[in-house]
Order: sequence, then C-alpha cells, then structure tokens
Amino acid sequence: MSPKIEKIIVKYITKSATSSDLDILSEWIKIPENKAVFKHYIQTHYAIIYGMNNPDSQKALKLLLIKIKKEKSLVYKLKKQPIYKYAAAAVVVGIMVSTYFFKNSFFNNTPIEPIPKIVNTNIIVPGTNKATLTLGDGSIVALEKGNTYQTQNANSNGEEIVYEAEDIKTNEIVYNYLTIPRGGQFHMVLSDGTKVWLNSESQLKYPVSFIKGITREVELVYGEAYFDVSSSTKHQGAKFKVLNQAQEIEVLGTAFNIKAYKDETNIYTTLVEGKVVVKNGESKQNLVPNQQSNLNIENNSISIYNVNVSSEISWIKGVFSFKGKPLKDIMKVISRWYDVDIIFKNKDLEFIKFKGSLDKNQSIEEILTIMKSNTINNYEIIDKTIILK
Repeated sequence: MSPKIEKIIVKYITKSATSSDLDILSEWIKIPENKAVFKHYIQTHYAIIYGMNNPDSQKALKLLLIKIKKEKSLVYKLKKQPIYKYAAAAVVVGIMVSTYFFKNSFFNNTPIEPIPKIVNTNIIVPGTNKATLTLGDGSIVALEKGNTYQTQNANSNGEEIVYEAEDIKTNEIVYNYLTIPRGGQFHMVLSDGTKVWLNSESQLKYPVSFIKGITREVELVYGEAYFDVSSSTKHQGAKFKVLNQAQEIEVLGTAFNIKAYKDETNIYTTLVEGKVVVKNGESKQNLVPNQQSNLNIENNSISIYNVNVSSEISWIKGVFSFKGKPLKDIMKVISRWYDVDIIFKNKDLEFIKFKGSLDKNQSIEEILTIMKSNTINNYEIIDKTIILK
C-alpha cells in the first residue's frame, strides 16, 4: 500500500476524507488485491482507533462503495443545474460527513447529520507566504510569491527575505518593519544569521544591520514569531534580545517561540533549546527547554509550565496542533490563517476542548468537517463568515 492511499484510508476512518479522497479510494479499491488490503487494514487498525471489536470489513467495503456511488451521482445531477450550484457545494461537503458510516450509521445506526449551509466558499483559501516591508524612509514594498526585491544588503524571492551582514562605522541604526497580514506567513534571515518565522497577523521591527559587539535587539510589535538565534559566540559575545510592549527576552543563542497577539491578554514564550530570561518589570524568570512562560498582561503575573514543544511550534511546519485547547482559542488561529470572521451561535461551544492536528493547507471545509465530527454540531459558511452551531 502506498503512503498516499494509507493516508486517505486513515482520513476516511478518522472522518476527515474529502470527496476527491473518496474518488481516489474508490478507483483504488476496484483492483481485487487492493480490496483485500483494504479489508485487512480495517480489521487491524479500526478496532484500535475506535475501540471496536472484530469489525465486519466485508460489509464495511460494500457500504463504502454503495455510499460513494449514490452520492457522486447526486452531486453530478445537481451540478448540471445552475440554480443548484450552492446546493451542489453543500452536498459535496455532505459527502465528507455522510460517508463516515463506521462510527455512526454503520455501528450505531444513528441518523445522518444535517448538511452544512455553504455559500461562496471559493473566496476562502489557506494562508500563503506574503508580507509588507516598511523601509527606514517610510516606503512600503509588497513581498509575495512571484515578486522579487533586492537592495544592497537584502533580497527576497517573494517567499522569504534575507539580509546580509555589513560593517557599520557609526552608531546609527536603520530599522525596517516586516508586517504579516491575516492569511499570511513569512520567513526571514536577519543580518546576524538569526532565522525568524512570522505567523499571520504579526509585525517585527528589526535593524537592517547590527553593530558588532553591541546587544542585538529586535521588537515583536505584535503577533507570533519563532526565533532560531545565531549564537553570541559568533558575534563577539553580543546578546540577543526580543522586546515586546510587556516583556523582554534575553538570550545567548537559542530557539524559542513568542506569541503576543493584540487581541489576547496573555503572552506565551516557549523555549525549544538553549536558555532565555523573561523579564517583566522587576520580575525575571529563567526558562529551560520544554518550558513555557505565560505572562498575564492584566495583572503582570508570570507562570511557568512544562509543555509539548513540538505542538507549540508545529505552525512553522505547516501543521495546527491543538492539545486540549478550547474552541474559542482554536478558532482565533483558524480565523487568522484563513482570514475569516468566526461567530459562535452556540456560546457553549467556545469552551469545548479539541485535541488533534490539522494540515494548514486543507480547505476550510475540510477543517470544519473534522471539527464537526468532534466538537461542533453544525456550521454555515457565508462568504468569509463562519457560523458555528
């Protein structure tokens, strides 16, 4: 079995397969030996996932093929009638839900869930590499795929920007701002070799060049950033500091993540490796790897926790990883990445916790379908607004 097919089967079992996934799976199952592989996979893995004993894989296969055939036929008929284009879109999403008969209609014989209402989702797309560069003289440059930019000490291919080191003879420092909009992300390399990943709706202020031997300072004005700092041993012992409106982080050479959004009352600093000191007024806290500091801006208190680092920084690898986060916090992340507005029609949903990992390149329908199978009852998408029910 190829990794691609195995991934689709896993998505099918875990209720996150799309209609295109089902198309691929149905073609693959047409080959006799693949049917046997499918049934064996269900028998050996499905019981582990859902705690079922001895699932009837033959019946599962038969029902899968019947479901796919019926629903593909229905979508085809609707697509032939222009006035039903939105209904067709809704049925496509309905396929994602109704074909998951393993846990629902097949084992528990529960009724099919309601089909989400979807209007004009083609304007909602996953985020991409894009940013706005503000130069020292106030001029603005748009950085995005397909656009190149180059100066004496910086160049960009539209997906990242890299600054080259240069000798500064004076104490005057020129600052640039890199601003990431909603629905964007960007990677950069500072002139000292420090690598920075900026998440959606973030802004970083930084020197075009650092002065040798002097503490290297940048400011995370707002948002989220992951730093892989060039060691002080390469810069005449010069420390590296990240400033923010409410705290200061001092490092020697390390990798860490800072989350400090404008619409949140907490600032999270997560240490991956090395050593950092988090300062807030007179308060200082030392972090060791796998620790996270939580600064409450309202009362200026700092708490330290042990965390799963890979989960906290998964966003730079193209994955959303939520380990028991409340839906209210999760949808803030989703709204920034897909540049959408979220409305909780059922306020109780805000506090329901979700645990799982999601691919950042998935469509918004795929993301919500996974949510629908675990937390929310139903949803609507109207243009760029998502209503959770």
